[in-house]
Amino acid sequence: MIKLLGIDPGLRFTGWGIIEADGNRLRHIADGVIATDSDMSVAERLKALHDALQALFAVHQPDEAAVEETYVNRNGAATLKLGYARGVALLAPALAGIKVVEYGAKAVKSAVVGNGNADKTQVEMMVRRLLPGATIKRADAADALAVAICHAHHRASKSVWAAAERRA
Repeated sequence: MIKLLGIDPGLRFTGWGIIEADGNRLRHIADGVIATDSDMSVAERLKALHDALQALFAVHQPDEAAVEETYVNRNGAATLKLGYARGVALLAPALAGIKVVEYGAKAVKSAVVGNGNADKTQVEMMVRRLLPGATIKRADAADALAVAICHAHHRASKSVWAAAERRA
């Protein structure tokens, strides 16, 4: 059994979700959103994000973390700020000694919904089905749980392939 943390990074709202994976069985542990105050400087917001992630690690002690990759949009400034938040989301678990992996949005959607072009509503609906009891209050938390689910599926399939190779 392993505890996985999914992170959907954002400077204003960073979604997070923690699941427990035992093979293909998944169990919801917790989810939520880290919100930063837009009146704060970017540096202060990044520090607040880092500190909140560190507090999550202390409480939930995840074994591994998965972060959604940044997509590039037309607004360069917004993409850059998202990149800052993503940097903190990658660095914070690494500093805590937690293994970190990354998944693109299409891979996450495909793993959860079966369609890499699924919309946010479909993703949230499937997350709720796969993780009964999830308290999801914002789409950011649903997206973070979807990232954790994607990582759990990839871990499970890697272990199946590794076992098959050992038998061969």
